[in-house]
Amino acid sequence: MAGADKTLTCRECGSQFVFTAGEQEFYSSRGLLNEPGRCPTCRSNRRQTRGGRSDRAERQMYPAVCATCGADTQVPFQPRQDRPVYCSDCFAKTKPS
Repeated sequence: MAGADKTLTCRECGSQFVFTAGEQEFYSSRGLLNEPGRCPTCRSNRRQTRGGRSDRAERQMYPAVCATCGADTQVPFQPRQDRPVYCSDCFAKTKPS
């Protein structure tokens, strides 16, 4: 299965990085068949830009008042008068475990 360390080239920045025998074993244990195509730095940068979708618009938030505790909060939808709106803490309490 996993043998010695491999030196790979990042497809994003072109730098070389080591794909260690331990990492190869981890990939194999998770059923991952492909070697990583990006170096650890580029993988980290890609995660920080929300999976590479940095061009996506920010979500619009709307002010609301929690129907349970009365706290001011913000929600990602336009609140309606006929439906209760909850802060994140009260919403978590309403969900079944």
